Amino acid sequence: MRLRHALLALCLVLPVAGAGAAVAPLVSPPVPAPSPVPGDPLFIVSGRGYGHGVGMSQFGAAGMASAGYSYDKILAYYYPGTTLGRAGRSTVRVLLEDGRKAVTVTSTVPFTALDAAGTVFRLPARPLVLRPDLSLPDPAGPIAATGPLLVRPGKGASLVLDGKPYRGSLQVLVQAGFLRVVNVVGLEQYVQGVVPGEMPQSWPAAALQAQAVAARSYALANLVKNKPFDLYDDQRSQVYLGAGGEKPQTSAAVTATAGQVVMYGGKVASTLYFSSSGGRTASSADVFGIAVPYLVSRPDPWDSASPYHVWGPLVFGARTVQAKLGLNARVLDMTGVPTPSGRLRSLVVSTAAGPTTIPSALLRAALGLRSTWVTIGVIRLDRPTAPVVFGSSVRVSGVARSVVSPVLLASPDGTTWASVGSLRPDATGAVSLVVRPAKTMRYRIQAQGTVSPTLLVPVAPRVRLSPPAEPQAQELLGTVRPKLVGADVRIEYLGAAGWTTVAQTVVDGSGAFQAAFALAPGSYRALVAPTNGFAQGITPVLEVSG
Repeated sequence: MRLRHALLALCLVLPVAGAGAAVAPLVSPPVPAPSPVPGDPLFIVSGRGYGHGVGMSQFGAAGMASAGYSYDKILAYYYPGTTLGRAGRSTVRVLLEDGRKAVTVTSTVPFTALDAAGTVFRLPARPLVLRPDLSLPDPAGPIAATGPLLVRPGKGASLVLDGKPYRGSLQVLVQAGFLRVVNVVGLEQYVQGVVPGEMPQSWPAAALQAQAVAARSYALANLVKNKPFDLYDDQRSQVYLGAGGEKPQTSAAVTATAGQVVMYGGKVASTLYFSSSGGRTASSADVFGIAVPYLVSRPDPWDSASPYHVWGPLVFGARTVQAKLGLNARVLDMTGVPTPSGRLRSLVVSTAAGPTTIPSALLRAALGLRSTWVTIGVIRLDRPTAPVVFGSSVRVSGVARSVVSPVLLASPDGTTWASVGSLRPDATGAVSLVVRPAKTMRYRIQAQGTVSPTLLVPVAPRVRLSPPAEPQAQELLGTVRPKLVGADVRIEYLGAAGWTTVAQTVVDGSGAFQAAFALAPGSYRALVAPTNGFAQGITPVLEVSG
């Protein structure tokens, strides 16, 4: 019977890793390999500032005030080209409640209500519960008022709506069977209820005064159109706390700047403001896509005292990003599209289904970021597609973009890690090192105090199946490197039903094995069971012909 070798295939299956293997040295030159399969990335997000970044930085205003700048100088810096003028109106209507089945109005002194028919109802100093029928108490029995109803305070008192005090009057309207409550209030009283929610009263007076003028201007420049009210009491306009939120220092700032607004081109300027700039404000064109001459990017060195001047890093796994962004495919990478001021205009997310573009505002909301001035670091290791056989090298590649001093670590057991070497990203952030793992090894990238998901690189022993020394011998011989003494070996034959086991043996002390059985013409292979940190090893196929 004659024997001849034919190399048909070389296969590899995953191992059970063992402890005690040493980290292998780097190997040069690199060995070409098929394109790796992208692994799961880890995203490291660091940022600057808090808020949209357009207009006046509140921490910057505080810094300027501490440096001796007056409120008019602060406003002129953050809104270049503007001047101060006088407000053109003295009263605003603020939406407080909508879609309510009932509200309660109370006062410490008697108060009145005026309905649309001109009837005045005098009300005692006790809680008044209003429902969509607008029924009011009367000595002769409840009377249904004609809406809308204007509830006016008694002398020297405020009206309390559902436990919150407000200056001015409360207009109660019925809309589709529900109540809508609007606070008709003086502009200065409105601003007194806004400023304390925007700045701590302990901040310098000039900063509080700048905030008062900015809040007054923003309100008048952004009145709601085509509604029976002018402003919302939340972030859709400005957060309005009412009389219950007023503070002495902030009210003094409103009084000191009474009636003053920021003007540009003969109109009240839309004085956007935000918490912290991170060192530079953004232009409205960058953030909102609309160029406004006085909302441009400016250096902001006075923001340095802000606790949000620089923040992070925040770490997000790929699955978290996928879920929060509502993506259907696995996330592989993210790169930002920056604006001239450094903030992101959008984000390109690479997924297994292809790239998708995410607006920066959506990114900020989804991940809970303080601003869109962020740097997105990425660390990721990719899985080699070629099997690793003992004695051969493999290129470990991946991404280490926008991170500081990335290092490749290796461990045989996942508990003790050692440095393989520093990674040097190219212009795209791609990194790679060629290693020769002595046995199955785990790898990961470390950067900025965090590590990427682990890459397991299985290593199989180098196994060869050989013909016997005597041509007529009924046995097959083989070798295993390294010498996995005592490892189980299975000899398989390729028949009509596939591979079947025809003999079993073990590796001897020299790293060899032999299996005696009745040879038949056909294809044979030997499999070495996983052991001692190595994957299953499979020989090239040996062809036996009669």
